[in-house]
Amino acid sequence: MSKGLDTTQDGQAGRSGMTRRRFVKGAAATAVVVPAIAAVRSSRTEPLADAREMADLEKYRAVGGWVEKPDDMQPALGRDVSADVVIVGAGFAGLSAALELARHGAQVIVLEREFAGFGASGRNAGYLGGGVALEYDLFLKDIGKERAKEIVRFYEDAVPFVEGKLKEHGIDCDYNPSGLIRAGIHPSQEEKVREGVRASAEFGAQSEFLDEAQMRARGIPSAFLFGEYTPRGGTLNPGKYVMGLRRAALRAGVKIYENTPLLSYTEGPVIQVKTPRGSVNAPVLMLATNAYTPQLGLLADKVVPLRVSAIETEPLTAAQLQSLGWPRREGIVTAHWTMESHRLTAHNTLLVTTKRLHYPYGSKTPNVPDYDQYRELRIALHDRFPALKDIAVRACWSGYVSFANDALPVVGATGSQQNIYYSAGCSGHGVASQSMVGHMIAQRIRGIEPPLLAALHHETPSTLPEPFRWCALNGALTGASAMDDWLNRRVRDAANQRG
Repeated sequence: MSKGLDTTQDGQAGRSGMTRRRFVKGAAATAVVVPAIAAVRSSRTEPLADAREMADLEKYRAVGGWVEKPDDMQPALGRDVSADVVIVGAGFAGLSAALELARHGAQVIVLEREFAGFGASGRNAGYLGGGVALEYDLFLKDIGKERAKEIVRFYEDAVPFVEGKLKEHGIDCDYNPSGLIRAGIHPSQEEKVREGVRASAEFGAQSEFLDEAQMRARGIPSAFLFGEYTPRGGTLNPGKYVMGLRRAALRAGVKIYENTPLLSYTEGPVIQVKTPRGSVNAPVLMLATNAYTPQLGLLADKVVPLRVSAIETEPLTAAQLQSLGWPRREGIVTAHWTMESHRLTAHNTLLVTTKRLHYPYGSKTPNVPDYDQYRELRIALHDRFPALKDIAVRACWSGYVSFANDALPVVGATGSQQNIYYSAGCSGHGVASQSMVGHMIAQRIRGIEPPLLAALHHETPSTLPEPFRWCALNGALTGASAMDDWLNRRVRDAANQRG
């Protein structure tokens, strides 16, 4: 579950009575007055470091850490064609929709600006997770408990849905059904983690609280003191997963045009989608573009892209792995305001993601390195795994998650004929949820209304206009980082006193 603003300060109030909704409102107000100077620093792209750090930062990969350009790159669209459905975006949602439509005989064309998996589907942490760590505080008041239960059921059901598709299409993506843990690193986080367990139980997500003795009995690294364990889901290689969907779609007769950006589209009974060297005419268009959707002129006031980064170490030695313990290799996220994510891969590398988030002005999504985020992730790596302080980084990369103000998916249809479908707002839960959303949108296109898709329909709150949006979002994110840094210093100070 590679993660946006961590739900884990829970949306629910902890001992201080501070909820995420109250915190964001306060930080946003401050940011409008004081224009988020610290946020500017967080988006620096120039590397400044000692020699070892410099060597790590030079490992930036523009395509992310999980994928490479396919050997069988599909040709760009170079003529005018027609189809039953045209889908823009070859990630989890787009390819899942294409597979379901093709299964029922539809002629489907998928347009991809780069290549399948180039976006968030190939850059996330690879967590196949359900309803744990949702942002209850951001949406519960507006949609009510009964609708919230339906939405949690959607997230929970998305996990076995993907597990079934892995078997159906024969996709080997190193899936480890270990479950996931949301962990505390300081005693002050215990009530927040316990509140997460209570919320999960109330709304239908299966989880349990693990105290320190139970964490040690599971072999969880000692930096993680207690946690909320959910047995549903686990970790996988998202690059292998999305490429497996690509292969399955091509086998099913889906026509994929890579290196084919969308330039424009016209509404009507027959939609015309224009690309640099061709066009597609189809009665139905699906925009499976997630964080990139605002750049297409849709949902610009509903969702924003947040830049998230990752670092991956060189493979650990057998001795290093043994010293860590961690026999089941559960994916771990922390109970910070902006979570840290730690997991082992099938290749025995350690992947650290999130910790810092940044909103680019105007909802732009430049594919550039974020050296400040990589530095912060190195600090997190060394804080949680001090025995690995000398291990080298093999790769670092950045990407974008799509975030709505209520942290819920943004799914629906638009256009004069209501024949333009869209999916965005993954909020860092996209591996399972976007796969299932794509499938359900395909069902709706076929005239079937899945109950869980209907449950997702709601009025998404609007974002602020620029420049207030930039100030408010980055002000809130910077405030969250400051609170997390303060807690991390307390943990370091305690460790130094013991050591």
